[in-house]
Parts: sequence; C-alpha cells; structure tokens
Amino acid sequence: MTSSWLSPGKSAAVALTFDVDAETGVLSMDAKYAKHAMTMTHQAFGPDIGVPRILGILKDLQVPATFYFPGWVAERRPNLVAQVAEAGHEIAHHSYSHVPASSMTAAEERRDFERALEVFKNQGVDIYGHRAGLWEASWQTASLVAEYGLLYDSSLMNDDRPYHVPTESGSVVELPPHWSLDDWEQYAFLPAPQIGSIIEEPLKVLSMWKYELDAMRRYNSLFMLTNHPFLTGRAGRAEALRSLIEYGQSCDDVEFVTCREIAERAKADDSLATRPLQQPDIEAGVFPTS
Repeated sequence: MTSSWLSPGKSAAVALTFDVDAETGVLSMDAKYAKHAMTMTHQAFGPDIGVPRILGILKDLQVPATFYFPGWVAERRPNLVAQVAEAGHEIAHHSYSHVPASSMTAAEERRDFERALEVFKNQGVDIYGHRAGLWEASWQTASLVAEYGLLYDSSLMNDDRPYHVPTESGSVVELPPHWSLDDWEQYAFLPAPQIGSIIEEPLKVLSMWKYELDAMRRYNSLFMLTNHPFLTGRAGRAEALRSLIEYGQSCDDVEFVTCREIAERAKADDSLATRPLQQPDIEAGVFPTS
C-alpha cells in the first residue's frame, strides 16, 4: 500500500539542515591553511557562535533541524554535538575529513566513512543519514550508506523530492539538496583560500528562498535548505533565517521535519521514483580529459 512522504494536507516539507564544517571546510582543500589565524578563526565562528545562535532561533520557533557533523569536528567538540542532540535535533554523518569522496580511492572513502562512524559511536550518537563533503559523492557512496545500515543520503541532485536509490548493499532514500538552497553561494567569502567574490544581502537571499518555497508548495517538493553556521550564524543572516522559518510557519500547507523523519516516510512510499546510479559510459576521444 502506498503511503505519502508528506503529511495529510501538506504541500511541501522543509528540512532545515546545518553543515557544521568548522575548520574542515577549508582544511579539506589544503592543510596549509591551518597556519592562517584569520581563516581558522573565521571557520571556528560556526561552532563557537553560529551553532548556539541558530539553536536559539530553532528553540524560539519550535522547529526541528538536522545538523551534519564531519567526524573531525565532532571529535574535537563533543560537547557541541551533545548540545545539539539535547536540544532535540538530529545529528548526521558528514564524512570524517570533509574531503570530497569523488577525490578519494574506494579504500580511502571507506576509511574516512568508517572513521566518522566510530566517532559518533564513541559519543553514543545514533546516526541515520549521511551527506558527502561538498556533496561530491562517488559512485560507491550510496552503497556504503546502505552497507552500514544508514537510512538515507543527502548528496545527489536528480530530483527535488525524495527518491529511492538501489545499491548492491540495499536501497537507501536520497534526500536531494541543491546549490540554489545553499548559503555558501550567497555568503561565502575568504581571501585565503579564495572563496567567493560577492557577499549577498540577507534580504535578497530571504526573498529568493521564499520564492523557492512557494514554488515547491505548488510542485509538492522537498525544500532542503543547507546552511553553514560560520556563514548563516552571522547576525543579519541569522535574522533572515528566522524570517524564512516564520514565513514557512505562516503557510498552513508547509511542515518542518528532520531528514530522518522524511526518510522514514519516504522509505515506505512506493510512489516515489527509483533512480539507480549508473556512471556514464564515455567513448574514448569524444570528450576532453585532464
């Protein structure tokens, strides 16, 4: 019997997700940036100030969220993981190092994946979902997620609703993100490493995301918002996030749910698409190679 991944009377679901990358957001590009005090403190703003500020907003508005932690960050800030969990939010797997899986060998990706799982196990944190560093999953990532008994992944982008991904290790639910709902493209700026060139106004970002939410209500879609506490944790941006949540709450047909809850519903919904992963077969000489 088909069940719906949306609650009765709801046209769209909002998943508020926060990638607590901290220093790994830069160190995964090059370890040399550990020597840059400005860069490291810019990243540390996320766990030090951004996460508590965001938790306060979520508490004020009584909405759940999912926080994706790289294992490296969770290992060094176990009290922060506990604080997020105690506030009633979901903790999810965001690799260990934040190094993109697409740049690793299969063995390297497995080691990185398992190392993060071990961190969460040692902290007594139950993990149900995964998101690849920079969303750059490999063709084996979904199979790893299934092999280790996780329910869902949130790295792939060929839908704006949840869908099923069969793998050799079992099926996983994919909760697709997208760059248009990521604060990195709107707010990120650093001179070293050189990231971004334009810092957008929070009110412009708010307008864009409200419009996207309205469109997703029409198409019965998943509004997968991805924010980084070192970016959206800044005061003006945090207030734009508050306004976005308040707008969503004013819409009777919108619900706020954790990724785990969406994935549990989607797993039982056989009306959702099944999209097997298949790497394109590239004929030699047709496309350039580097």
